[in-house]
Amino acid sequence: MLRRTFASALAGAALALPLTAVVSTPAVAAPALLATTNIRVVASDGWPQANLGPVGPTGTVTVWMGRQAVQQGYSVVRIAAHELGHSLGLPDVKPGPCSSLMSGSTGGVSCANTKPNAAEAARVQRNYASALVVQNAGGVLSDGA
Repeated sequence: MLRRTFASALAGAALALPLTAVVSTPAVAAPALLATTNIRVVASDGWPQANLGPVGPTGTVTVWMGRQAVQQGYSVVRIAAHELGHSLGLPDVKPGPCSSLMSGSTGGVSCANTKPNAAEAARVQRNYASALVVQNAGGVLSDGA
């Protein structure tokens, strides 16, 4: 059940944060390069947290899906989307309204918004606007209340 719920959360988060790839067309076509990012998801008993991005090609980020927030009644899908937002380079916006995905827990237990607002989506677009993204070694953001 948790695996199915989290798969839905990841799919929703991926759809909520559309990214535009920037590709230049050289005079001679080069073979396509696929950049991959590894996302490691860890179930933990604490509060949710994630590595702060943006993450570069071939980078790895970790998202800790903390059971504490789920036990307090926060939406699992919103938690996943919020933590993946950190991995895309979005900081917390606290205190903040439910309309801000990155408001996290300050949006309230009843908040089920899983989509970034226009400013958050634009920031992700800026983070990944160039083909070269430097991996941020900014550490882990804990979303403890």
